[in-house]
Amino acid sequence: MEKNIVKHDYTVDQNSRGKLKKHAAKLLWFTGLSGSGKSTIANRVEQILHEKGVHTYTLDGDNVRKGLNNDLSFSPEDRTENIRRIAETANLMIDAGLVVLAAFVSPYKKDRENIRTIVGSKNMVEIYVNTSVEECERRDVKGLYKKARAGEIKNMTGISSPYEAPTNPEIEVKTEELNVDEATEHIINAIYPKLNHHE
Repeated sequence: MEKNIVKHDYTVDQNSRGKLKKHAAKLLWFTGLSGSGKSTIANRVEQILHEKGVHTYTLDGDNVRKGLNNDLSFSPEDRTENIRRIAETANLMIDAGLVVLAAFVSPYKKDRENIRTIVGSKNMVEIYVNTSVEECERRDVKGLYKKARAGEIKNMTGISSPYEAPTNPEIEVKTEELNVDEATEHIINAIYPKLNHHE
């Protein structure tokens, strides 16, 4: 069956969609520990891009784990598959001409490298929301760290499962030094010029 799948050449392509939308398509991938502030900052970045007339969509655990990936656990293998499916979904959205914001722990470096392979290096901006595990645990927004310490959650990144921090992200924000507005401003200043509006 595989050999019968032939890629179709559509008349309307990513470039023509970009001209219509008047901006380039990108994947802004926010990585960091649970409670680091990824979703909060991604949400604020999307709000500002939207106000600037940029066509956006946010993918996060809430809208992906409940639907597309509701068959996956938090085992290392399923985490890898979770990220692969999100990257493929983001790739379709990039082809549609959108700026996609994705906020996921995505703890494994190889998985984040695979995202770049899927969407293309020029289309991906890795944003490391750098917050120490101590600070994330202090905030414990969803009560997950408490449950992990009590042994109720297995594979908790930063506690019983590793987090491989990016070594060379395009953007890094340290949330223990910057508040949400400052982190957002830093990200917008870095990415907005990359959306090089088409004439």
